[in-house]
Amino acid sequence: MATQRPSIPKGTRDFPPQEMMRRNHIFRTIEGVFVRYGYQPLETPAMENLSTLLGKYGEEGDRLLFRILNSGDFLRGIDREELLSMDARQLSLKIAEKGLRYDLTVPFARFVVQHRNEITFPFKRYQIQPVWRADRPQKGRYREFYQCDVDVIGSSSLLNEAELTMIIDEVFTRLDVPVTIRLNNRKVLAGIAEVIGAGEKMREMTVAIDKLAKIGKEGVVAELQERGLDGESIDELLPVLEYEGSESEKLRFLHNLLDASETGRRGLEEMRQLLDHLRQSGLRQEVVFDLTLARGLDYYTGTIFEVTAKEWEIGSICGGGRYDDLTGIFGMSGVSGVGVSFGADRIYDVMLNTGKFSEETARTTTVLFIHFGAGEISHVLPLAAALRRAGIATEVYPDPAKLKKQMNYANQKGIPYVVLMGEDEIASGKVSLRNMQSGEQISLPAGELAEYLKKILAKE
Repeated sequence: MATQRPSIPKGTRDFPPQEMMRRNHIFRTIEGVFVRYGYQPLETPAMENLSTLLGKYGEEGDRLLFRILNSGDFLRGIDREELLSMDARQLSLKIAEKGLRYDLTVPFARFVVQHRNEITFPFKRYQIQPVWRADRPQKGRYREFYQCDVDVIGSSSLLNEAELTMIIDEVFTRLDVPVTIRLNNRKVLAGIAEVIGAGEKMREMTVAIDKLAKIGKEGVVAELQERGLDGESIDELLPVLEYEGSESEKLRFLHNLLDASETGRRGLEEMRQLLDHLRQSGLRQEVVFDLTLARGLDYYTGTIFEVTAKEWEIGSICGGGRYDDLTGIFGMSGVSGVGVSFGADRIYDVMLNTGKFSEETARTTTVLFIHFGAGEISHVLPLAAALRRAGIATEVYPDPAKLKKQMNYANQKGIPYVVLMGEDEIASGKVSLRNMQSGEQISLPAGELAEYLKKILAKE
């Protein structure tokens, strides 16, 4: 009987060492920027109570939650008639009390409420952990993926939105990924819904608009109709979706459109202030005020962000927004927050497909000592330890294999320098250092090796 080859669930991936080194480069870059802006690290459990997660992401989000079956006999207490009468959603609530987190924002809000007496507000935190969504796997969309979140809660100042935009700008500049940072405001969208006579359909409108890039204008119109918006409202919405102009022209257009909506006017004023802050911040990436940006999640209430790569089309690689009362659903009302999430997996795909990873990014070892035998190893080990103390990543080949095999090992791992310390070198108190890229080999005193390598590496 043939043995079935092992596999992993669709929408998940293994990360071999080279990929991990590149991913860690992304994580280190993002985390380094977070820390420079004064944000603190936080982690929350992979699973949350379903009561924490349900109802926070809208109807579609609830469907994408991975539920965890209760331990043991999860059908205990459910009789056959009840079991047959329940639909899938009702049954899941009976047999699953916990679920894998869908994002990092809702667990963060839960943490803030649970630890409110231990936190100094405004609370600035970053969180880099995996999340799970029961979505259909496709290009750039995974069931398990990492998010790199940065949020500030306990302040309604628009300086926070400006700071987050600066963080986005710095992260992608450091990663050498040209992007477009798109901004809008949910109050503006609420005002648009109000003036077109669809105020009660705000949620339906934003969910449809959020799909504009995927399904096009005709698809959005069809979905709006399916969601109950009448033809007159849709006709009044279309000029907004089709409007093109400069930043100032868009502000004037909305000023006239939203004159009768107090909520819309507040959102427009927030956009004006934020854009003023950003003009003073020396951003290097493109920033666009996008009237069609909606972000379908229910908890956003103010500024919303979405970032797309210019050189590789893959959808949003960063997004977020203002949530004025997310903690209120956990019993702590009136605490405003704002945050953005970087999609590390999509950023990786963009960088891989646009050649943004250098050879150094995927390298773990700088120096390999060749193993000539037990007698030579006693001289090699102290020297290797000295290099490591000097901050130089160093390996000693573990077996006295043929020289060709050890050299091939160095080449396959991309190790740039090899040290040979055989009988002749030991007798002379020297080592032979080979540059694996150029093939050049020099001899130098063993005691000078660490300092010599540090000088070379500093120039690279």
